[in-house]
Amino acid sequence: MAVLSKGSLFDPELVTDLINKVKGASSLAVLSKQTPIPFNGQKEFTFTLDKDIDVVAENGKKSEGGMSIEPVIIRPIKVEYGARVSDEFLYASEESKINTLKAFNEGFAKKVARGIDLMAFHGINPRTKQASEVIGTNHFDNLVTQKVSYVKGKEEENIEAAVAMIQGSNGSITGMAMSPTVSSELAKLKVNGVKQYPELAWGANPGSINGLQVDINTTVQEGIDNKDKAIIGDFANMFKWGYAKEIPMQVIEYGDPDNSEKDLKGYNQVYIRAEAYIGWGIMDKDSFAIIKED
Repeated sequence: MAVLSKGSLFDPELVTDLINKVKGASSLAVLSKQTPIPFNGQKEFTFTLDKDIDVVAENGKKSEGGMSIEPVIIRPIKVEYGARVSDEFLYASEESKINTLKAFNEGFAKKVARGIDLMAFHGINPRTKQASEVIGTNHFDNLVTQKVSYVKGKEEENIEAAVAMIQGSNGSITGMAMSPTVSSELAKLKVNGVKQYPELAWGANPGSINGLQVDINTTVQEGIDNKDKAIIGDFANMFKWGYAKEIPMQVIEYGDPDNSEKDLKGYNQVYIRAEAYIGWGIMDKDSFAIIKED
């Protein structure tokens, strides 16, 4: 079976399934555009016309408008996940092997989805929950300077203040990633005894609120300080992410690949490891604002 050879790739069907699952569970994947990223990265440019159009009289003098060009480099980061399974996997029928890989693929997709958010929102290694030197400063918590102080019970005002900041920077708003904390407070909000956001009741994730695309996810508030409550802005145009299409997968039969001090052969196990290459870029930091607890 081809998938058992070292360094083989996930079946294209499994890759497609994995990415579809990621798109459904990551706030950033829900709210923004995804495009394949080459292994060596790519450079994106944002073009800004500096001035408004000019009215020119007949035979009149024309003046320069000007254009600013800012490059943003999207460089893939390698992430991996592995799990031990019984070495019966090696001797099982092809159907059983495929079922095992499908189950692994489903779990891997959930971890990748969470990982994209945790890395790009907060700059942390999803496993250790510590700041990642590999990610460095390329994340929302570091780059986005427009921040609103979160006040419990004033969620509507907080969101309006964030919107005003972005619009004041000539930005657009296409979506919001919201923590369950904000969602539950809005769900309880009543005016004259009438709930204002019944679509948020019982932990629902309706997809949009007041015409704005919204995704509710615990990853918003899982940074190092756990103080982010919502991130709002132009996710559709000013944030881009992608993955390299090739996803290497190994079935390792020997050694101690996860450094658990348990030899695989000694415990009648094999180790399934998958890797993915994911990159992202914030094209314009002023197109976003963070609602954050002081």
